[in-house]
Amino acid sequence: MQFGIFTVGDVSTDPHTGRTPTEHERIEAMVAIAQKAEEVGLDVFATGEHHNRPFVPSSPTTLLGYVAARTEHIILSTSTTLITTNDPVKIAEDFAMLQHLADGRVDLMTGRGNTGPVYPWFGKDIRDGISLAVENYALLRRLWREDVVNWEGKFRTPLQGFTSTPRPLDGIPPFVWHGSIRSPEIAEQAAYYGDGFFHNNIFWPREHTGKLIDLYRQRYAHYGHGTPEQAIVGLGGQVYMRRNSQDAIREFRPVFDHSPVMGGGVSMEEYMEQTPLTVGTPEQVVEKTLSFREYAGDYQRQLFMVDGGGIPLKTALEQIDMLGAEVVPVLREEFARNRPADVPDAPTHASLLAAREQETEES
Repeated sequence: MQFGIFTVGDVSTDPHTGRTPTEHERIEAMVAIAQKAEEVGLDVFATGEHHNRPFVPSSPTTLLGYVAARTEHIILSTSTTLITTNDPVKIAEDFAMLQHLADGRVDLMTGRGNTGPVYPWFGKDIRDGISLAVENYALLRRLWREDVVNWEGKFRTPLQGFTSTPRPLDGIPPFVWHGSIRSPEIAEQAAYYGDGFFHNNIFWPREHTGKLIDLYRQRYAHYGHGTPEQAIVGLGGQVYMRRNSQDAIREFRPVFDHSPVMGGGVSMEEYMEQTPLTVGTPEQVVEKTLSFREYAGDYQRQLFMVDGGGIPLKTALEQIDMLGAEVVPVLREEFARNRPADVPDAPTHASLLAAREQETEES
């Protein structure tokens, strides 16, 4: 099972000090977080994509290419690539280039995003969101798998005899996770292609998350990719840890209260009860994360957010140290316990290449 860090790259004020980092400081912090994640033995670093303030990661492949040059092992991913407003031709080119630079340590998560105004900024209509996601991804797959593409659709100009360059490394396209927190159409899309489904469930109750994952699993089996239990599932989560749970709660409460997403509604305690947010000790994070299997089944990827809401870099790095030393080793052992042998690991470039070579030998 893979464990890692995802960031949304928000430039937020630290509620304890009143200080807001510069965009430059925030971008450098994201790089430091990625390097720390590799240093402590995590498997994945993922960045979001946003084109509006207060966020900075408007060019994920630029960031990930920079991180690739400063790391050796960690998988570089997105925790959303906007399949709706980005041109699929550019996505195909950018991520294939990143594959080559990172020696295959690349996958991506496609999604529609959660910012309505981004659509007209890129000449799109939010009312076409689902249709854009379906059409653009169908084209993206072809661009990676066919050397010459002739294509015509509704949302972009036709392609005649087009070849996307560079070609995917070793002829293996990056593995794709389809990210969604609310859309059964996206779960259906992931199932149809046999891709991964990532439910970034940091804002949603377990009942909702479980239903959407179950839909994906059932449809994955329907399309003949394997049993429901063999479907490729990823989850998000947000943690804040201290040795004493009361210290963690005291320090994180201002972050929660000032959050435009979490604050202003239910109490932090109620929010923790209903969502994956865990504020407490490393042991409590382990206990809460293990409970995700009750409604998600045996899954393949768990990403944590540790730096949102104005949390300073020093504190975020402390969180990653605790994840690496005290949380993830226990989770690896416990999630492996009684895991059925036929439940696959998350695909990687190396595993997909090995599977293709085995198929070639057998044929």
